[in-house]
Amino acid sequence: MARDYYAILGVRRDATKDEIKKAYRRLARELHPDVNPDSATQDRFKEVTQAYEVLSDPEKRRMFDMGADPYAPGGGGGAGGAGGFGGGFPFDDIMNAFFGGQAGGRGGPRDRMRRGRSIKVRVELDLSETAFGVTKDITFPTAVLCETCQGEGAAPGTKRETCDMCQGNGEVSQVTRSFLGQVMTTRPCPQCEGQGVSIPSPCADCAGEGRVREKVTRKVQIPAGVDDGTQIQLAGEGEVGPNGGPRGDIFLEIVQRPHPIFERQGDDLHCTIAVPMTAAALGVSMTVETLDGNEELDLRPGTNSGHVITLNERGTKRLNGPGRGDLMIHVNVETPTKLDEEQESLLRKLAELRSENQPPGKFSPGQGNFFSRLRDAFNGAR
Repeated sequence: MARDYYAILGVRRDATKDEIKKAYRRLARELHPDVNPDSATQDRFKEVTQAYEVLSDPEKRRMFDMGADPYAPGGGGGAGGAGGFGGGFPFDDIMNAFFGGQAGGRGGPRDRMRRGRSIKVRVELDLSETAFGVTKDITFPTAVLCETCQGEGAAPGTKRETCDMCQGNGEVSQVTRSFLGQVMTTRPCPQCEGQGVSIPSPCADCAGEGRVREKVTRKVQIPAGVDDGTQIQLAGEGEVGPNGGPRGDIFLEIVQRPHPIFERQGDDLHCTIAVPMTAAALGVSMTVETLDGNEELDLRPGTNSGHVITLNERGTKRLNGPGRGDLMIHVNVETPTKLDEEQESLLRKLAELRSENQPPGKFSPGQGNFFSRLRDAFNGAR
């Protein structure tokens, strides 16, 4: 005799999925074997469970409405398993009925709104911009909210609808038979991709995604003291998520362009200045370039090549602290390589006056030959 699963659960034939679940939970509390262990109640509980299993599955319910009973002999159902319960026993729904929780893989519909992707943008800056900070307009491609549908994904005048395959649950169940009995497997609904809703008329501008790609320009404040490779995070300024989800982040990667004069090392700047031999010997006043403008520098007489002149607080501003680095000016004394007869004569006369026409070779401490350095290393190791 054909069974009427609607009558078993006490619901109308046009009952919604929520009404069917509510009826089943009410009956499950009354008939559960832990509450009523007698055999008649167990048979009734089994019947109620089978009814819910059929009516809660859109495909099985459609088959039942057409006259097919999956639990009839030869219908792909049937009882079995321990304790007189079918292998497709929906244990997670029993847990829901008693504890309000979930057991197993049922997770409900997936959240349509997901966070957008974070993006990285390279920002090229001059040395002066990294040293003192700058406000910069940056342009980059990203995903923005679709203004036509405001992130809904549906064409104007339409709306999203409950998925007719999963009835808004986001998941579909399938019962298969094995040597252990019936096994129920649950997977995301292939029609709505687990979201529980479908869009019959997608927005023409975003194809139902709720966002579109375009180039945008942002005005950003670059702090003073950033260096090559520094990353700056702009929270919530990245791509809009699918279906109008929250934005990701933007990570600005600073790229410092090479400077023709200065080399940066941390907060300090280094440069090299070439000084003629005569100027180094006699001393000279000269103009040097800094990030703050030109400054006058007095080179004292007798300056040697390799001498370093430090200009305090002429480097870059410190990113995470007060003050600035220094400017290190490295002196390179140039020796002339081409002399005319008059210049050579004057230099020879100067060498004679200074008794330097045949200067003796001199060794400074630590400048010995290989064998002396090896001997010192050996003696130090003993």
